[in-house]
Amino acid sequence: MDTRLNRSQEPASPNSDQTRVVTNIIPDSPSAKALKRQVVETNAAKYLNPEADIKIEVKHVNFYYGEKQALYDVTLPVTELQVTALIGPSGCGKTTFLRSLNRMNDLIPGTRTEGEAIMDEQNLYDSAIDVISLRQRVGMVFQRPNPFRKSIFDNVAYGLHIQRKSGQAIQETVEQSLREAALWDEVKDRLKSSALGLSGGQQQRLCIARAIAVRPEVILMDEPCAALDPIATLKIEELITELSKEYTIVIVTHNMQQAARVSHYTGFFLNGRLVEYAPTRELFERPKKKETEDYISGRFG
Repeated sequence: MDTRLNRSQEPASPNSDQTRVVTNIIPDSPSAKALKRQVVETNAAKYLNPEADIKIEVKHVNFYYGEKQALYDVTLPVTELQVTALIGPSGCGKTTFLRSLNRMNDLIPGTRTEGEAIMDEQNLYDSAIDVISLRQRVGMVFQRPNPFRKSIFDNVAYGLHIQRKSGQAIQETVEQSLREAALWDEVKDRLKSSALGLSGGQQQRLCIARAIAVRPEVILMDEPCAALDPIATLKIEELITELSKEYTIVIVTHNMQQAARVSHYTGFFLNGRLVEYAPTRELFERPKKKETEDYISGRFG
């Protein structure tokens, strides 16, 4: 089934006055009501593809840090070529869940995952899974930009060398990836310069280019705009909209307005549990759970 968006479904880019972050929304205040209006007017969920396949089917996932349980019976479909946002207060388990999808939590001693995350008829939590290969298929962009202490070119080419690509293929893929990350025009004349000389927003787009260079099927983003200014945030949000035409994206965000702008589906986490999951517009306009309504109205969190 072809699940890609057609031209009539393509979302419009958010405009600059939608980049402001409201950190303290008073319940039932004009700010809270404006958030709901914004969902109606600009939400990418208006362009969701209800016929899209499920890329990763998460079933009954529990996660433990030693004896401490952090996730409880999480069941969630990750829909192909759509953006899924995970929201909730700090410490609610959304980043732990995100990191479970490409086994990044395995790097923490004493952790344990139960349940299933089915992708292409394989359980990603199976001990027989090649984790290195998995992380190429399910890439990740972290909260703070983490470019390597290498040139701009070598940052993007890093994964391609591991894949033993030829020199010509590397050259072409680096340029293509930087173009897809909306960075090529800004760096094409200084590819051999240190990536550490880029601005924060440019570094984050470079990290996105590095992630997509190995052609993953899924991109995980852990608060990719948290350390960025509003202008850089806008560029990343526009980039997410463009990338969702080619990649399945799961994003963790504390900014509910951002979730409303960029996502097609949203899951609300609280105390390690998935309280509610729905198309973004539906979740913000007509939440079924009181906890969800309280959170998006600013009563807590």
